[in-house]
Amino acid sequence: MLDAKGNVKIIDFGFSTCIPNDKKIKIFCGTPSYMAPEIVAKKEFCGPPADIWASGVLLFAFFCGCFPFRGQNDKDLYKKIMKCELVIPDHVPSGPRSILAKIL
Repeated sequence: MLDAKGNVKIIDFGFSTCIPNDKKIKIFCGTPSYMAPEIVAKKEFCGPPADIWASGVLLFAFFCGCFPFRGQNDKDLYKKIMKCELVIPDHVPSGPRSILAKIL
């Protein structure tokens, strides 16, 4: 999307909800590759940290051309997200590498 000033905005309202930032929820939803570990684990979570995780997945895809966690099927993908064994390719510059390591 573009805002009123022509700035690009990245959005995904597929599962958007209006929940206070500090309220914990327990909803299993989202695009599998972008799901945070707490969602995959079906634990209660606050929305903002899960959104930050999803932005880290997007940033990783931007720099690497693929998702940080991949599986043969959703069950395999969820196991890899839970393990969180992140491998950042050597071509990723140190600044983004540091941010990705903290976000993911």
